[in-house]
Amino acid sequence: MWCYRGGSISTEPRINDRIRVPEVRLVGPSGEQVGIVPLAKALELAQEYDLDLVEVAASARPPVCKLMDYGKFKYESAMKAREARKNQAHTVIKEMKLRPKIDPHDYDTKKGHVVRFLKQGDKVKITIMFRGREQSRPELGYRLLQRLATDVEDLGFIESNPKQDGRNMIMVLGPHKKKTEAMAEAREAQAARKAEAKANPGKSQNHAGDDIPDADEADDVETAEAPAEASAEV
Repeated sequence: MWCYRGGSISTEPRINDRIRVPEVRLVGPSGEQVGIVPLAKALELAQEYDLDLVEVAASARPPVCKLMDYGKFKYESAMKAREARKNQAHTVIKEMKLRPKIDPHDYDTKKGHVVRFLKQGDKVKITIMFRGREQSRPELGYRLLQRLATDVEDLGFIESNPKQDGRNMIMVLGPHKKKTEAMAEAREAQAARKAEAKANPGKSQNHAGDDIPDADEADDVETAEAPAEASAEV
């Protein structure tokens, strides 16, 4: 009777005594081809070089094995995978909601969020929400979307034209700059700031208090920006 125990299948290569074949095609530490040798001979060479015998091509006949420092190999592979994930660009769609008769100050605040999203290389979904009698005036929403697209045309373009969706009107803006480019520029700017702070520690400390508003100013900023932040959905 066949029984499945639910164990996970290992994806790591077999090394040293775990290799169960009579002979292998051996590759030396520097990549040189040693040739087909008995497994016992390959293990003996691994001990002489103080390295591991690693099976790198199990499907070959005979299997291909290489002499290497397996611990160092795993570490370098993990670092490469981590760097690849770090540089990987994920497409993100942000959303910003507006009303047809939006206040000029609220419009400028939300436009600032759209600008920030586009600079980060993200797409932005703009939603105009109609309420009550506003539903009979869709041209108000259309003009507002066109105005916003014009204001940010240096950073983004209309990827999806305005269209009615029930009580809402939706438009999607795409960034001119790719996500990977935006991430690279952000890392360069961060490195430049760190280098400047390290080169001028006294200057950075002296000007640190200039960016901190007093209690009254801080309350005003928080009150003004809170509604815009609440309406931005990621």
